[in-house]
Amino acid sequence: QVQLVESGGGLVRAGGSLRLSCAASGRTFDVYAIAWFRQAPGKERDFVGVWRTDSMGYYADSVKGRFTISRDSAKNTVYLQMNSLKPEDTAVYYCAARSTSGGPTSDAQMGYQYWGQGTQVTVSS
Repeated sequence: QVQLVESGGGLVRAGGSLRLSCAASGRTFDVYAIAWFRQAPGKERDFVGVWRTDSMGYYADSVKGRFTISRDSAKNTVYLQMNSLKPEDTAVYYCAARSTSGGPTSDAQMGYQYWGQGTQVTVSS
């Protein structure tokens, strides 16, 4: 089992920045990838970006160039740095972990076995 805890959400004005953290514990050596997803009110949960152990991560087109995922291996923590935030980035942000590279692609929710509880990000105009 892998446990994930997100933190760092909050209220920010458009154009501002936030950094979200996803702290992993448990069988972290089993983790192949950690991704971020987000769900806006009344909408489906969407892929944001992914960090993978064996290849480069990638991002949704909507956040490319503004969001960056990084990892601190000593702290077993993955970060989502969000710059140039827009009101449409308002959502609950979730991190998720998967233990294998096979099966669904890295942007598919069904490929992830472990999920955090989510953290709210609100961007005001």
